[in-house]
Amino acid sequence: MGESGGPAGIPGTAQEAQGAQGANFGAYQSEIYLNGLGGQLPPFTTDLTALEASARERLEDGPFWYVAGAAGSGATDRANREAFDRRRIVPRMLRDATVRDLRTTVLGTEMPAPVLLAPIGVQSIVHPDGELATARAASALGVPMILSTASSHTVEEVARASGDGPRWYQLYWPNEDDVCVSILRRAGAAGFTTLVVTLDTWTLAWRPHDLDLSYLPFIRGVGTAIPFSDPAFRAGLDKSPEEDLISAVLRWVPMFTGTDRSWDRLPFLRDHWDGPIVLKGVQHPDDARRAADAGMDGIVVSNHGGRQVDGAVASLDMLPEIAEAVGDRIEVLFDSGVRTGADVVKALALGARAVLVGRPFAYGLAHGGEEGVRHVLRSLLADLDLTLGLSGHRTPSELSPEALRHA
Repeated sequence: MGESGGPAGIPGTAQEAQGAQGANFGAYQSEIYLNGLGGQLPPFTTDLTALEASARERLEDGPFWYVAGAAGSGATDRANREAFDRRRIVPRMLRDATVRDLRTTVLGTEMPAPVLLAPIGVQSIVHPDGELATARAASALGVPMILSTASSHTVEEVARASGDGPRWYQLYWPNEDDVCVSILRRAGAAGFTTLVVTLDTWTLAWRPHDLDLSYLPFIRGVGTAIPFSDPAFRAGLDKSPEEDLISAVLRWVPMFTGTDRSWDRLPFLRDHWDGPIVLKGVQHPDDARRAADAGMDGIVVSNHGGRQVDGAVASLDMLPEIAEAVGDRIEVLFDSGVRTGADVVKALALGARAVLVGRPFAYGLAHGGEEGVRHVLRSLLADLDLTLGLSGHRTPSELSPEALRHA
């Protein structure tokens, strides 16, 4: 009966009891079907793997490829997806999974599901409201947003849009310590609780799509709102960015690009940040061990969505080994290639405590601003909730590598 679209196709009242345990994300499915009785369809597709093609029709070449593009031939981007496809979920039956509870706590942040919004910069290139829309949508669902240093809006503006929502801050590490300290202080004062330090993008990779279009928003003063509004950054200018954009850009370029740091610089961050610190871009177990030895609180297993090293290993392929190496010492998070709820299940089963989702919400932003991001998040969380239950699990903590098989 479920296969033919009968009663089993619409979750019933038993699942609604989940409210006492946590958010009933799967109910979005019922909402969509019931709205259809009145002729109302979803604002755009619920197939998150189809969002890229749909966004292609809405965005100009420059913004689209800045989000969708990858380093070099795109081999790493493809490898990320292939790694997910090689692993298949093995559903188990009669596991009393009617009611699920997706809630978790990561580094002191309570979240309704083990999902965070990855830091994506210059969001205003896909929608005028940019990070403000994303912050409002994430806050409404209680999903933590990680704000990029390359934001189109200031730390303070995004914090106001986020309201009481959980928020973390991602740092592209400036080459001037005074500017770095000033930005960190502003983020802390604005209620950002965890610092995510991106390690793999100290200079831009060879990105043919962007190069062919000569498209780099930062040199036009887009995605520079945080440094350009920072008093320490502005103190090094003869004229404000509003008066002399070119001089500000020329100060920004060498400050935020071109310098690879070493492990012995990490204590500087600890000295100037009171909360947890996570290192993003770890792809090797030895680097994960060094992060733990250095007193870091977590890592993100990530290859920047295939945007930095062409021909690199897929992040999912490295996750089990890294989780085995340090999962009992620090929090292991994951991103790169996540598109669906099933992808989240697979990453959690392989050792991630939580998963960052990136491009899909950016495409949602392009489709409809705040409501577009909200639709993508609700779709992802519903898919995650239903896939978790249908595979025979009630909580993310029940997942393990035994839930998967190689195709």
